[in-house]
Amino acid sequence: MKASEKRNFQDKIKWVQDTMFVIGGKWKLPIIISIYHGNKRFNDISVSIPGITNRVLSKELKHLEENLLLKRAIVSESPVKIEYTLTEYCFSVSEVLEAMEKWGKRHRKKVKEVNKS
Repeated sequence: MKASEKRNFQDKIKWVQDTMFVIGGKWKLPIIISIYHGNKRFNDISVSIPGITNRVLSKELKHLEENLLLKRAIVSESPVKIEYTLTEYCFSVSEVLEAMEKWGKRHRKKVKEVNKS
């Protein structure tokens, strides 16, 4: 492999790693999907995602906010109410989500077919 091909290959790996860092894991995409479907408050998001703990949700919300995918806003001061919304930048992930959804659907079907035999 030529040096330029190796650099290009290594760049591709870095870009995939960056993507996985931001949206990878068990909870980040379900959180984005939950907010997209109208769950803006912490408790609403928590209830809409089976199995997620409040501690994990809090950590993941902060991570998504740090990576510019969510915006956290205080909507009233007494009592304090906080809402999460998707940023415009977050919608750039939609191509990735659609591709993952299509692949996941095909994969699930293939695995079911193989396991039937």
